[in-house]
Amino acid sequence: MIMNLYIYIPIFMCLIGSLVYVSNRKYLLITLLSLEYLMLSLFLFLYLYMMNNSLEMYFLMLFLVFSVCEGALGLSVLVSMIRTHGNNYFQSFNTLLC
Repeated sequence: MIMNLYIYIPIFMCLIGSLVYVSNRKYLLITLLSLEYLMLSLFLFLYLYMMNNSLEMYFLMLFLVFSVCEGALGLSVLVSMIRTHGNNYFQSFNTLLC
């Protein structure tokens, strides 16, 4: 009974993260943070699902590896954008000039 209530927490986290991702389009850093928040909520959902069904946890390790690679790639894009354009606004970033 109590385990069924825990499943709603990652779903609520995913909805809030999606709302922040869709609503804020001004800064790249906020967008990357909301994507990491979505990954965290998805990880929590997968963990609770696998613990509830007594499954192996090897997939979670693979998921964490891909999540860290996604975060590192996002930070490298952020650093290169700040070096080339001087800020992290989406308005000053134009992909046609590259």
